[in-house]
Amino acid sequence: MPVKSLDVKVKKIPVQLDKERHLVFDLNAFCELEDKYGSQEEALNALGSGSFKAIRTFLWAGLVHEDESLTEKEVGKMIDIANISELANAITEAVNNALPEPKN
Repeated sequence: MPVKSLDVKVKKIPVQLDKERHLVFDLNAFCELEDKYGSQEEALNALGSGSFKAIRTFLWAGLVHEDESLTEKEVGKMIDIANISELANAITEAVNNALPEPKN
């Protein structure tokens, strides 16, 4: 049985933290989120709830491609509460860019 290819588009979204970094939600990032939350659906529900912890986790998952030794706590230290809304928007944009278009 042929395997359908997923139309995953990897687009780097720049975010300003301790320095300019780039969010990438590739297969590895989604696997990290699945490991943390148990399923993609639970991960997206947590992000949709506006949870600070979910924002930190998604940010970490989207940044780990640049530095595999990066921890969630290190990422948390890079986040300024004043720009958390901007970061949440960047995460949402990066995730939406990575997911395939829904088929009607």
